[in-house]
Amino acid sequence: MKNDKALVVFSGGQDSTTCLFWAKERFEEVEAVTFNYNQRHKLEIECAQQIAKELGIRHHILDMSLLNQLAPNALTRDDIEVKDGEEGGLPSTFVPGRNLLFLSFAGVLASQINAKHIITGVCETDFSGYPDCRDIFIKSLNVTLNLSMDEQFVIHTPLMWLNKAETWKLADELNALDYVREKTLTCYNGIPADGCGECPACHLRKNGLEEYLKEKEEL
Repeated sequence: MKNDKALVVFSGGQDSTTCLFWAKERFEEVEAVTFNYNQRHKLEIECAQQIAKELGIRHHILDMSLLNQLAPNALTRDDIEVKDGEEGGLPSTFVPGRNLLFLSFAGVLASQINAKHIITGVCETDFSGYPDCRDIFIKSLNVTLNLSMDEQFVIHTPLMWLNKAETWKLADELNALDYVREKTLTCYNGIPADGCGECPACHLRKNGLEEYLKEKEEL
């Protein structure tokens, strides 16, 4: 795969930045795509732009504002509280159809830039119940994209079966742990690096980091 080209679906967060480093190690040429859907924090896009610039990655930003109109939720509306799902329901941060649309548009872009590999940081281990983060969805969409465009794309999901501690471990193995910790934006309240420490995303990130660092010390 070293001579191939890859496109990373990139938000500037922990997971997608880890995937960016993963792709850089495996592919000769890597580009990134970020989607602007009028998300709650514009800093997310600025963070992605800065990381791409620092890593020398060609960066595409696509206008997906239609998604904001279709899917009011805690990531697109300031007046909707960020909270976990109740009684098995989905969290208020779930954006219906987001990964379906993002990966479909990533496929169109990949065909234009002649990239056969698409990388996304979705994960079924720490996925908060999001249906469009499941492995079965990714495999299904991979087939659909190839049929719809008569291409031979391969969608890679390096984090699919990793928990947050294992994702931090992967970043460390890629010599990127400090970079990911200091440069990325995961927080639902728009605070970079270690974040607010209070929202669900920060709890997940912090608990995973502490678990990994503890395991590392014990080795």
